[in-house]
Amino acid sequence: MEKTLLIGASGLAQEVLALTRAGSTHVVFGILDDGWADMGESFAGVPVLGGIERAADYIDIKLLICVGSGGAREAIVDRLALLGVSSNAYTTVVDPSVSDHDSSAIGEGSVVLANAVLTADVSIGNHVVVMPNVTFTHGNAVDDFATVAAGATFGGDVRIGRCAYIGMNASVKQRVHVGDYAVLGMGAALTKHLPAGETWAGVPARPLHDPHHSVAPTLPATDAASTTERSS
Repeated sequence: MEKTLLIGASGLAQEVLALTRAGSTHVVFGILDDGWADMGESFAGVPVLGGIERAADYIDIKLLICVGSGGAREAIVDRLALLGVSSNAYTTVVDPSVSDHDSSAIGEGSVVLANAVLTADVSIGNHVVVMPNVTFTHGNAVDDFATVAAGATFGGDVRIGRCAYIGMNASVKQRVHVGDYAVLGMGAALTKHLPAGETWAGVPARPLHDPHHSVAPTLPATDAASTTERSS
């Protein structure tokens, strides 16, 4: 079993712990979080070992960033890189229930939770978080640090950009692109390209600044400075 150190005491960390305790691929021996001084000696049954800068001390241990915001995960990777933590220092955690075809690929530092489906030629980048019951179909490509919430569904050849956020139960039409750092709201139906950095919601999905748009979805936290967010 691969010894693993989690970064970020969050809801996602709790889900990863539940997965690893039930499996035979990883053993989590501790967690790092910048709020460690106020957390006590343990989190969800594992020791709290200090702030995230201590990751550089564990050169023989694989790391997994368990912070809900893609922007925050990106900031932590950049911060640790300045401390000498290399890109191959991270592990990947995939629930055994995931349907993962041999032609698909999942990058380093990514988390794919229960009952996700990758049908064929799906590419998931580094430090991506995929929540339960997500369906990826042929030719889908998910860039680094993206977050896909539970129940999202994608038609063929969809592209999801870096640090993009796809809300719970959202759906994306085939051959549509979601731009870098874009947000698609919960339950939205995206039928055309979502530009980088924009937030869309509704059925069909439209920009939130559209005067005819009345949907106000719950959006993810994006404060990259916080490594103690309790998001899932």
